[in-house]
Amino acid sequence: MLLGLDLGTGSVKALLMEEGGTVAGVGSAACTVCSPLPGRAESDPEEWWRAAGAACREALRGRGDEVVALGLSGQMHGVVLTGGDGAPLRPAILWADARSAGVLEAYRRLPQNLRRTLANPPAAGMAGPTLLWLREYEPAAYAAARWALQPKDWLRMRLTGEALSEPSDASATLLYDLAADRWSREVVRELGLREELLPPLLPSDAVCGELLPGAARHLGLPEGLPVVCGGADTACAMLGTGLLAEGEVQLTVGTGAQVVSPRRGFVPDPSLRTHLYRAVLPGRRYAMAAVQNAGLALEWVREVLGVSWETLYAEAAAVPPGSCGVVFLPYVSGERTPHLDPAARGAWAGLGLGCGRGHLLRAALEGVAFAVREALEALEGAGIRAPEELRLAGGGSLGEDWRRLLAGVLGRPLLILPDSVASVASARGAALLAGLALGRYRGPEELPVPRPEGVVEPGGEAGRYEEAYRRFRELYPRLRGL
Repeated sequence: MLLGLDLGTGSVKALLMEEGGTVAGVGSAACTVCSPLPGRAESDPEEWWRAAGAACREALRGRGDEVVALGLSGQMHGVVLTGGDGAPLRPAILWADARSAGVLEAYRRLPQNLRRTLANPPAAGMAGPTLLWLREYEPAAYAAARWALQPKDWLRMRLTGEALSEPSDASATLLYDLAADRWSREVVRELGLREELLPPLLPSDAVCGELLPGAARHLGLPEGLPVVCGGADTACAMLGTGLLAEGEVQLTVGTGAQVVSPRRGFVPDPSLRTHLYRAVLPGRRYAMAAVQNAGLALEWVREVLGVSWETLYAEAAAVPPGSCGVVFLPYVSGERTPHLDPAARGAWAGLGLGCGRGHLLRAALEGVAFAVREALEALEGAGIRAPEELRLAGGGSLGEDWRRLLAGVLGRPLLILPDSVASVASARGAALLAGLALGRYRGPEELPVPRPEGVVEPGGEAGRYEEAYRRFRELYPRLRGL
């Protein structure tokens, strides 16, 4: 058995998988995202640790002695400042955090040759800008830190005692040379950051340590179990769903949403509206358009309006496409693709006396879908020709009504992966990396690839979204700066 552990934004998921790809157990435990001040997003790493134990025990159900290796996946961009023993010095700062927007000018002042090697636009919430903010505004914590770790790398240190990272997560820090495939010491020095904060890098499919006795008891696994480096959640999800061929495009919907496509070479987006990161397999990269507010915005709407998910979908379905003119901007935590605006804010517009809660809910779903469509169009603008059919994955992609709405807004058929894959794609990729590390698979061609089990067609509603999409696109530039 292989075990994949995925440290997400809102939960930790564990997947127990047979080497042939059959799911043997799934576990999940919630995590809290705190916003102590507007524009901030933090989590307590100790809560991640508790959730990891609960998720693993639920997935294993006493079968821990059958596991031969553990692989890791995790949310991207965040920073966990730790001492030499791995103990956090402050709460983790997450990808949705916008506090570093004021220090991005340091990146714009970098020499052009260095900026090109980063291959990505400066964005708040990424590790490099977050470290600049910590150096300026929390100098004591910054000076006391021994390591600046990505979330899943902190979890691995708790499991093995080793401080390490790997290329797929490191490439999304704005401190990584995508052309040379290594930490960019030149950028780190130019920014005046401490080089020693960055951990050593190993391949994503390398065994990087053994499970410590206390960690083994916490997770319900045998002491000394091999732990594999793992990868960033998006990169692991691509492996877990079998998205390996250049030219394929996959939409993953979770707390955020990502439109991704494998790339073989170093091909940055000249407009810098989209991203280029390392994949978990050696020498491979992928392009990504990142929507920061997908499930994050819908969960906010659900809580503010006081409805369950069932009520949200039911009331939204009773409203026609276009929400009778109501438009929702989902930017409750700023936005990345295509705006790269950490100060972007959410809004409902077009309200009238005839509007009810259902119109607000329908507009919220459509607003997130419109943001995904903008991201897809930005990816195509970077030179990636999306195929007629898109693959759909992610824990936020399981509702039938939501799938039909997405297909209608995107105007494309969506290939639906089995729920047992789509909801735990990142954990599945982490488990497959564990199998590669132990030689259970001799290469990617031997990995068990899930097959789509159905297609959601755009249907007759697709054309009814065009006018609503036009209004959506016009609203952000009109409200920007307010």
